Amino acid sequence: MFDIKNYDTFKKIEAINKGWSDDKKFYIETVTNGKLLLRICDMAEYDKKKSEYEIIKRLADRGLPVSRPVDFGVCDNGKSVYSIFVWCDGEDAEKVLPNLTEVEQYSLGVKSGQILKEIHSIPAPAEQEDWGSHFNRKADSKIRLYQDCDVKIEGDDKIIRYIEENRHLLEGREQSFHHGDYHVGNMVISPQKELYVIDFNRSDFGDPWEEFNRIVWSATASPSFATGQLNGYFNGTPPMEFFSLLAFYISSNMLSSIPWAANYSEHDLNIMKNQAKNVLQWFDGMNNPVPTWYRRELNSVDLQRKS
Repeated sequence: MFDIKNYDTFKKIEAINKGWSDDKKFYIETVTNGKLLLRICDMAEYDKKKSEYEIIKRLADRGLPVSRPVDFGVCDNGKSVYSIFVWCDGEDAEKVLPNLTEVEQYSLGVKSGQILKEIHSIPAPAEQEDWGSHFNRKADSKIRLYQDCDVKIEGDDKIIRYIEENRHLLEGREQSFHHGDYHVGNMVISPQKELYVIDFNRSDFGDPWEEFNRIVWSATASPSFATGQLNGYFNGTPPMEFFSLLAFYISSNMLSSIPWAANYSEHDLNIMKNQAKNVLQWFDGMNNPVPTWYRRELNSVDLQRKS
């Protein structure tokens, strides 16, 4: 990394080892006491990383609370690509939320939904494959991977039946930019209780509602936050069509998480098996697309006042 622009101004470099990203991540402090996030990956990722960097810059220029881009380029004698962002001070949202009041959790959830709505205002490229064809093929793969896996979960027949009976919901869906991993694990809450969105490294394009497939992590950490995210995104109660697709995306994603976790560790597999049990409970055995964690009583909270 010695050939990174302004490397000589870095006075502190700390590796960041948490997360599932293949990127090498570093916390940087400069001689002028600036705090930065440095990401380095293989040169083969250049085009994707450049596009990702430029989109994050567009979002930052709109005033969204994301890691503001600082620099992008090539390092390690042309073998790697790097991105530098302003460091977002604060703690992981999933750790902070349980210590806040329910109204504060809901208010931050509303904010996260409004931020996501703005992220989704960036349209997908015109040449993008139609969503129905793309995700039906993806659903086929998820089911096949699960069926080929030795590990099985109770109620899998209900999940597969729901997927098969609701494929028609995928047709005609417009597509937009995706953060790619939108949940409390990729959000930071500052000491002033401001919310920031980080880690766009899994960004892609697709049905904006599919982005909610990771809300399971947010709902587990704080049902009030997850409820606020939905209400903030829709500026009120989501339509039933959304809930039907939410159940579709969450259940199909959860199904494929079993073979994925089985290849990692017993610990990860147990987490996913427990999540599968929760999903079936949330959706009443796939009989009700409105999850039990969605708190309708919070709908009366003034969104304008809390946002």
